[in-house]
Amino acid sequence: MAPSPQRTPLSRQRALQAAVELADNEGIDAVSMRNLAAQLSVVPMALYKHVLNKEDLLDGMVDVVIASYDSPVPDADWASSVRTRILSARRMLLRHPWARQVIETRRRRSPSVLAYMDSLAGTFITGGFPADLTHHVMHALGHRIWGFSPEAFNEPGPGPSPVDPVEQERILRQMADTYPNIVAIALDASDGDLSAIGASCDEQFEFEFTLDLLLDAFQRLHDSGWTSRRALSTTHPA
Repeated sequence: MAPSPQRTPLSRQRALQAAVELADNEGIDAVSMRNLAAQLSVVPMALYKHVLNKEDLLDGMVDVVIASYDSPVPDADWASSVRTRILSARRMLLRHPWARQVIETRRRRSPSVLAYMDSLAGTFITGGFPADLTHHVMHALGHRIWGFSPEAFNEPGPGPSPVDPVEQERILRQMADTYPNIVAIALDASDGDLSAIGASCDEQFEFEFTLDLLLDAFQRLHDSGWTSRRALSTTHPA
């Protein structure tokens, strides 16, 4: 009789990796302790030896994504290092589309989350930024450190259904009377092609544009010796 194949022992890392794969394949709503147990061919109670509950599972899934970020580049200047790491975070976000929703709903900062934030802040401090400026720089970057940012123009969900060109032009003229600046932006972005209005912007380009803009501004603030105390004394004089 042939020996039965050895089963890989269940561990926290194996459970978290399986949860990431489940979310990648079926979406974050499919991730539950019961579904994960079925995927791992174990009873749900076996999971609780390694994962406290659903929230702990989601925290751990974020840790798995963070662990896949690129490591800091030795001897790189601060701007290149920050840019590389944030764009690495964005690549992982695009690879795991569910991650944004999970990151936005986390109430606890795990050691992995704190370590990443500390390392990123340390890149600025090692680059000569004082702690005061680094504090405000991290605020300015916000969720961009995780690879995403709120968009001003993109709306969730499917776009509008195709309409007759004549009707589309009538709607555009009507909108131009009420929202002339938005229409001007839309026409410029589509090179005047009415059929292309409403299409999504190039999110990757917009993300990198804003990131580069912020990095340039951070350098100028650093070079000028900016401090929040000086800024506050100017805006709120005694």
